[in-house]
Amino acid sequence: MAFAGAIPEYVPEVTSATHGRSHRRETPLGRFSFRHMTPALHFGYREADLGNDQSAFVARPEKALLDLVHQRPGGDRQEYLRELRLNLEVPDLDALDDAARAHGAPKLQRAARVVRRLAERAGTWETL
Repeated sequence: MAFAGAIPEYVPEVTSATHGRSHRRETPLGRFSFRHMTPALHFGYREADLGNDQSAFVARPEKALLDLVHQRPGGDRQEYLRELRLNLEVPDLDALDDAARAHGAPKLQRAARVVRRLAERAGTWETL
């Protein structure tokens, strides 16, 4: 989500989905975690150019958010989603709904509805 500008914070750990076992690696380049996901959930990615003739498969912002929600207990709660301080201009809300339906988990469909409500309310707050 940080790669797409969907969250404002620095992310000290790069998380990747894997068919294998979950594990974490510390390297001179940073901390990398690999989270197990069933092959059926490996969708919603694109190839991104990283420069220096390198590329990587990166989740689209909507899929990255749903993966995070899927991995976190209570990840579909409004309080949790609000604490992420999402840049609600980044995720395509229709694509978020489509990805949640494709996944099929009620938790992710609830999260998509909460994010849509947060986005709808975002313009109604008074700036101080």
